[in-house]
Amino acid sequence: MSTGMRRGTATTVLTLTMASTLGFGLMTPVASAANGPCYDGRCKITVSAPKTIKVNSRKFGFGSLKITSISSRSVKMSAAGGSLTASTSPGGTVQFNNLKIWVKSVSGHKARLQLFPTRP
Repeated sequence: MSTGMRRGTATTVLTLTMASTLGFGLMTPVASAANGPCYDGRCKITVSAPKTIKVNSRKFGFGSLKITSISSRSVKMSAAGGSLTASTSPGGTVQFNNLKIWVKSVSGHKARLQLFPTRP
């Protein structure tokens, strides 16, 4: 009985096809649980200080945003190992490279933030 293709060849083709499909999927930048909800620069998050938020270093030029202090009057933050620092009052925004951070509100020692990229 001959089918024109040996069984070993068919298995190899299937294996290579699956590996190619899976490999391509791994190359697509996706925010995963391991990277955190803000990795792609799009999130709404409530934080208390000190807090480090992981972001995509290739996209934003730094890999973590650090919320260093929160008071009723201001939220202080830094990025790029402390090279970028800023503070803003509730309702204000800060921009580090092409990542904008909006301090939506402050309640007690917690701040509600919304992050979004300024470029796609």
